[in-house]
Amino acid sequence: MKVILTTNIKKLGKIGDLVNVKDGFARNFLFPNNMALRENKKNLEYYNKIKDEMQKNEKVRLEDAQKLVADIAKLKIVFNKEADDKDQLYGSISKKEILGYLLDNNIKIKSDDLIIREPIKTLGEHEIEINPYVEVSKIFKIQVNKN
Repeated sequence: MKVILTTNIKKLGKIGDLVNVKDGFARNFLFPNNMALRENKKNLEYYNKIKDEMQKNEKVRLEDAQKLVADIAKLKIVFNKEADDKDQLYGSISKKEILGYLLDNNIKIKSDDLIIREPIKTLGEHEIEINPYVEVSKIFKIQVNKN
């Protein structure tokens, strides 16, 4: 099904793009969340009327995402964990723990926006990526110390 995007969606497209998606994805996710319009002449005219307002909304979202990344950059993310003699953690640091740490510091991000490239299973410094919005991405360091 061809749809007109009314918002920027990661890995799919930007506002105003005409994209081909599966019918179920459009009906069950995009349409109920007002993220897309079915492609037809009437909807194209409607989209052209509301395009400016949508672009303003996207600009606000972009600014919020940039502010969020700046707030996280001010934090020093440190975890104290039990480890063995070879600096291996008993377990690992999960997305849930990192999200909880950020939430404790009044920063709320979605689980999908946090990317852990390699499992955090040792002491030392590790990298995570936070991608709260399309084209807004930053790599942060996490310090894991022995408890």
